[in-house]
Amino acid sequence: MMNFHVSKEAAQWFKDEMDLQAGDFVQFYVKLYGGIPTVHPNYSLGISFGKEGTVAIKDEVEGITFYFNDKDEWFLDDYVLNIEAKNEEVEYIFTPK
Repeated sequence: MMNFHVSKEAAQWFKDEMDLQAGDFVQFYVKLYGGIPTVHPNYSLGISFGKEGTVAIKDEVEGITFYFNDKDEWFLDDYVLNIEAKNEEVEYIFTPK
């Protein structure tokens, strides 16, 4: 079961907001405090452009590779993360496995 999914609408939002082109990489990484709220107390998600480290979990949508690298894959051990676009915003939805 895939535990990370980016909807086509969310991928398009990222393409528009970050001026992404097919073949680009968007990394989600774990950080302490400040960032996208998550289900893990005191941990947030950050976003960066480009490929860093070994891609461990990915979803390729609209030609863009959205991913977590191997040092942050633990973040989704117990959860499924769906990234969706609603009302011109991106939502990060964590669901227990």
